[in-house]
Amino acid sequence: MRYTGLTVSLLLAFPFGIGAGSAADGSASKKPGAPNIVFILADDLGYGELGCYGQTRIKTPVIDKLAAQGTRFTDFYAGSTVCAPSRCALMTGLHMGHARIRGNKLVPLQPDDVTVAEVLKQAGYRTGIFGKWGLGEPDTTGVPNRQGFDEWFGYLNQHHAHGYFPDYLWHNETKFPIPGNIQENNVATRKEVYSPDLILDRALAFLDQSSRDKPLFLYLAVTLPHVNNELFRATGDGHEIPSDEPYSNEDWPQPEKGRAAMVTRMDRDVGRVLQKLTERGLDDNTIVLFSSDNGAQQEGGSKVAFFGSSGPLRGWKRDLYEGGIRVPMIVRWPGKVAAGQVSHHVWTMWDFLPTAADLVGSQPPPGLDGRSMLPALLAAGDREVPSKGEHEFLYWEFHERGFTQAVRMGNWKAVRAGLDSPLELFDIATDIGEQTNIAAKHPDVVAKIEAYLKTARTDNPDFPIQPRAATKAKTAKR
Repeated sequence: MRYTGLTVSLLLAFPFGIGAGSAADGSASKKPGAPNIVFILADDLGYGELGCYGQTRIKTPVIDKLAAQGTRFTDFYAGSTVCAPSRCALMTGLHMGHARIRGNKLVPLQPDDVTVAEVLKQAGYRTGIFGKWGLGEPDTTGVPNRQGFDEWFGYLNQHHAHGYFPDYLWHNETKFPIPGNIQENNVATRKEVYSPDLILDRALAFLDQSSRDKPLFLYLAVTLPHVNNELFRATGDGHEIPSDEPYSNEDWPQPEKGRAAMVTRMDRDVGRVLQKLTERGLDDNTIVLFSSDNGAQQEGGSKVAFFGSSGPLRGWKRDLYEGGIRVPMIVRWPGKVAAGQVSHHVWTMWDFLPTAADLVGSQPPPGLDGRSMLPALLAAGDREVPSKGEHEFLYWEFHERGFTQAVRMGNWKAVRAGLDSPLELFDIATDIGEQTNIAAKHPDVVAKIEAYLKTARTDNPDFPIQPRAATKAKTAKR
């Protein structure tokens, strides 16, 4: 039984209703054969924490099967190395040099920001988000319902999402009370309803209300396996989960049991979504994408090294080395995306909006950093992809440890650790772990990247460039 003390009927007392969340009158009719789109985003899941990416101790059978049924990408990148900006890149198609939200400040999207949900809604899609948003507070222009989503249920900001037994969540623009839980500063004193279960049930209800005559976009932004930072500071273990099964009998530190249990529970929940697609007869015409918002966390009492959570990569969450930004990406679309394939095509979260627009035959908004990756998705393995699907440069910047930058150009990866720091340069084709700085040996490559950096970004008043010393005291755990 997944709930205790509070019945499912009470928690689902405000049904969405058949036809709720339909597109506004005048929206485009669906493109013939337009697929349903399901994007499942994990929270702080490392590159090496899935069996299909080399994990041997944490069990992820559902996602491993998903990879076997679709294409697994080895060189996919998050929008940022922390939560909110990465999600901003995913939703708006802009990288960190141009995105409105470039850190975990509570900065909302504005009316002139065009999201992938707005593009799909205009194309006739029913749109829903369930889980964690991070791009707008209550009564701001950034709430999901004002950014193209018909249906929304979950946490508005990343701090609130630390607590897995919250006393409320948000349903559209209204607080949804959960009287079975009591918590203070994200530390629960009464625990009856585990939020991932409730959020998942809402997402499944959204699928239950699907219609073959109207395609859907489901954005399931799960909170697992992110830790509860406040619980960690209170108890020394931030892995908030009802049970550490199936790892209870392992001879591991307790935080590692919790971490593994959170990943496996997330895997189980992905399976419930896939099962629902099958039950509703949607499976064959649904493209499912699975990824993570940033690299593995080194928080909550667990250590990245214990499970090899970053795989062969250097660093973790909050780093601009590969371990902080290279993340899993699995895409399954029966009969369209090749099954059982591994692709080394390089792409990113800011490519999702133009890719989705291409899928449905719509024009993306102008000025995006992303480009359609549909040719790469439809290619068999690493078959040559048309040039429009190639990036010359990928760009990141991060503001919570001073101003740091990173660039990928082909197989070259450059990292600048601070305002006045020289570029480090790595050949990640031969040095995926970024262990050997070869900048001195390749001044021509460094010069080309330096020239690009002069045009890679625009200033953002909410995220001014500051040296490390000026930001250190302001940086809060998210």
